[in-house]
Amino acid sequence: MNKVILMGRLTKDPELRTTSNGTPVASFSLAVNRRFAAKDSQVQADFFNITAWSKQAEFVNRYFRKGQQVVVIGRLQNRSWEDQEGKKRYATDVVLDETYFADGKKDSNDSDNTGNNAGDDMDFTHVDISEDDALPF
Repeated sequence: MNKVILMGRLTKDPELRTTSNGTPVASFSLAVNRRFAAKDSQVQADFFNITAWSKQAEFVNRYFRKGQQVVVIGRLQNRSWEDQEGKKRYATDVVLDETYFADGKKDSNDSDNTGNNAGDDMDFTHVDISEDDALPF
C-alpha cells in the first residue's frame, strides 16, 4: 500500500504549468512540523514536494496560497534523471489524490485575514513508554 497523509503549511503559492498535451499540473511545497521537539528547542519541520494533476491542479492553483494550512492525501512517487554533469539524481514527491483545508474558519472581524487555527489551542505531550511498561489497551 502506498498512501501518504500530511498536514502542513504551503511554503509558497502553487505553480501551475501545462504539459505538452494540455494537462494541467501544479506543484508546491508543504512544511510539516515534526510532532515533538526537544526541550528548549524550536519545533522542526520537514518539507515535502507535492504534485497535483488535472482538476486537482486547477483547484490547488485557484484556492491555495502561501502560509495556508492544508491536508493532502496522496502517494509517494520516485523519479530520477541525469543532471547536466551526467550524474544520476533522485527525488521523491507526493502525488496528490485528495486535499482539504485545515485552517479554522476565518473571523470576519480579522483585518489581517489570518484567522484562527482550530489546532493552535491543542497541546500534545510525549508519553515515554519503556519496554517494561504495559500498554493500557
